[in-house]
Amino acid sequence: MARKETAADAANPGRLKQIALTYKMTRKADKKIGLVLAAVGIVTFGVFLAIGFLIGHPIYLGILGLLLAFLAMAIVFGRRAERAAFGQMEGQPGAAAAVLDNVGRGWTTTPAVAMNRSQDVVHRAVGKAGIVLVGEGNPNRVKGLLAAEKKKMARIVADVPVHDLIVGTGDDQVALKKLRTTMLKLPRVLSGPQVTATNDRLRAMGDLMSNMPLPKGPMPKGMRMPRGGPKLR
Repeated sequence: MARKETAADAANPGRLKQIALTYKMTRKADKKIGLVLAAVGIVTFGVFLAIGFLIGHPIYLGILGLLLAFLAMAIVFGRRAERAAFGQMEGQPGAAAAVLDNVGRGWTTTPAVAMNRSQDVVHRAVGKAGIVLVGEGNPNRVKGLLAAEKKKMARIVADVPVHDLIVGTGDDQVALKKLRTTMLKLPRVLSGPQVTATNDRLRAMGDLMSNMPLPKGPMPKGMRMPRGGPKLR
């Protein structure tokens, strides 16, 4: 019992530090975050306290209002922090791969299955919706990469639906902040065993980055393909 309490106490400073760090990062992109959170908390608490006085239970409604105020502040903070994070990631190479890593359970992501010298890149995700190819970079060049990757996969997984998305802000493109939602809305057509079989076949096919270490998060802007490495698609 004592060990569990000690572990919990040790974890609390870490959580608080993480929240503080997230707040600082969010405030850089969202200068009004402090005022917004304060307004949400005060208004929520004030409404419940006023109702409490009207019905003759100010203490009970005041406590409830305080708890709900913290909950409302947490929800608003989470959404604005997420929006700020996407804003900072927008346009950075490898940003789509970072989003794909957090789509959710049931999806297997393989970053950079195709890339050219201009650092346009295609990532692959496999789930019950089938195969999703996500391209980022110049739309005209990315379309060529997507077409080449789909043609290569057609020989291996011809019976699996393939969806292709291009991350961006133009027409027929998907905004980075909407990428996860767009993927989760795709119709589920494969069973669990079919997803596993598809992943196995694709792994056997190999990919561009199979023998290259890829750091997590956005790729460095100065990244270049090594000479003598795999041929570019």
